[in-house]
Amino acid sequence: MKITKSKKRDLEEILDLQKLAYIQEAELYENLNISPLHDTLGHIEKEFEEKIIFKATIEGKISGSIRAYPNNGTVFISKLIIHPEAQNKGFGRKLMLYLELQFPNAKRFELFTAHKSLKNLHLYSSLGYKKFKREKLESNPDMIFLEKMT
Repeated sequence: MKITKSKKRDLEEILDLQKLAYIQEAELYENLNISPLHDTLGHIEKEFEEKIIFKATIEGKISGSIRAYPNNGTVFISKLIIHPEAQNKGFGRKLMLYLELQFPNAKRFELFTAHKSLKNLHLYSSLGYKKFKREKLESNPDMIFLEKMT
């Protein structure tokens, strides 16, 4: 697996991967209205301007991605996605660790995941993230917010 910063030409493939990966979340909650399934190319292009988007490639194909942006010492992480066929092989962990290394001056990392996403919660906990808030979002499952202090 090779991890690099995404380029604008990667965004359509990342969006397709996002929708493929998040369909599992939608099925878990029996809710096809979760926002990642309805993002558009325009939405991810806006994110590309505001955040750093990393991609993980396997044999030249984008198989994972993660987004982040720093603000006042905190790095906000979002949309860790791994192709369903590449899940449970350590690629999510590698992307997380790579991302953290890209922000050596960060004082804190923050992310969130849905409350029934036990694999995600386990991964983040194993990387040192601690729960600090639970929030109900409209038309989405409850979100668990986690942080890691450096």
